[in-house]
Amino acid sequence: MFGKLKASLGIGAAKVDTILDSMSVYQGETLKGTVHIKGGDVEQQIDAINLKLCTEVKVESEESTSYQDFIIGKLQAVQPFVIQPNETKQVPFEFKLHDETPVTELNVLKNLCHVWIETTLDIDFAIDPKDRDFVAVKPIPVVAQVLSAIEQAGFGMVKADVEKGYLRGGNFSSTSGCYQEIEFRSNGFINRKEIELSFILDGAAVHCFAEVDRSFSMRGDQYASFTLNRESNDTEIASVVQRILSI
Repeated sequence: MFGKLKASLGIGAAKVDTILDSMSVYQGETLKGTVHIKGGDVEQQIDAINLKLCTEVKVESEESTSYQDFIIGKLQAVQPFVIQPNETKQVPFEFKLHDETPVTELNVLKNLCHVWIETTLDIDFAIDPKDRDFVAVKPIPVVAQVLSAIEQAGFGMVKADVEKGYLRGGNFSSTSGCYQEIEFRSNGFINRKEIELSFILDGAAVHCFAEVDRSFSMRGDQYASFTLNRESNDTEIASVVQRILSI
């Protein structure tokens, strides 16, 4: 009885450790790995192994700006089971990244984009053991080409973060409840220009939303949205980038 009481407080309880096959994936790919569970000092009922795909989002109000953990996707790995003292179990899993999972691998001065898998053992009347594993998310080639073309046009990538909310373009809208913004800034002072890009993957389509701010301009912020294909060629990508630069 005393052992079960200690386990309910997290002392001598089961432990969880998630091992990913790869810590680096492209947008929309499937994460593969194994959840390793080590029994504690007493027998425990595990109601579920819960995997959550998480990021950190910026939440703005009139008074302040804060950052919160945000769940993009969930996966329940197994049905309930009992783990005996010191017993080990290994549970393989596959977890497809939500298409709107932020890119974390960026050539940016201030990168506030983080993605991780949080694994939790669901145990009644106990502190749930947890494990957090960060994932490096790379842009798919067409997104990487757009970003590179903006940089080659003389813009530096200065900041990337994730906003809470929904993004709506001319013929698309986001669905996850958060969206990434990648901010570029030109080197000029008198004619300084800022570009914020957001990408929304949708099957074979890659939607992009651009917000452009020209310093000292009377027009205010300008917006444009467009859609590329995952297999778009160099000419199509160059055309889209030129549209952004011409705003």
